[in-house]
Amino acid sequence: MESMFGRQRVEIAPGAVHTPDWLSLDEQQRLVAACREWAAPPAGMRHTRLPSGGVMSVQTVCLGWHWTPYRYSRTTEDGSPVKPLPDWLADLGRRAVGDPAHRPDIALVNFYDQAAKMGMHQDKDERSDAPVVSLSIGDSCVFRFGNTENRNRPWTDVELRSGDLFVFGGPSRFAYHGVTKTLPGTGDPATGLITGRLNITLRVSGLD
Repeated sequence: MESMFGRQRVEIAPGAVHTPDWLSLDEQQRLVAACREWAAPPAGMRHTRLPSGGVMSVQTVCLGWHWTPYRYSRTTEDGSPVKPLPDWLADLGRRAVGDPAHRPDIALVNFYDQAAKMGMHQDKDERSDAPVVSLSIGDSCVFRFGNTENRNRPWTDVELRSGDLFVFGGPSRFAYHGVTKTLPGTGDPATGLITGRLNITLRVSGLD
């Protein structure tokens, strides 16, 4: 939400909080550089194929655990070991939640080009109800945050800009959410990302 004092921290729903400009420029630059390394094969960035035969428009690379619909594993579809989740990235997740006991062990890194979207879905493949931490870098997007019952209204559309943090847990942990569109040309090239949007979600797997 924007006011005469700039964009303010807002609770979108119980347990779901949007904090604008949470990441510093240095942190965004570090994440962009790291994402370029993580995107390289083996176990690199790819378009995920759905059981229906469709292909997701976003490109994804996983750290810690590899996500494929609708489960996690330690290897990718071609048998490559998943890349580790670095401690410094897990530390960002702990700081975002404000709980030193929070232990994220999964990062899903999604790259959105100008045409990419994400349909309404729940993050429910984890065996944990710990909060999900979402970091945005690059072009802005329209993030739709819905209810826990279905993909229909009520929902709230939130513009997520580069550096923004969105955390959802508690009663909103299993809310449906998605990205209806990106807003090309709205990012800051100083982050190191010239075009497109990076979204990094940190999660607790609850797996051994």
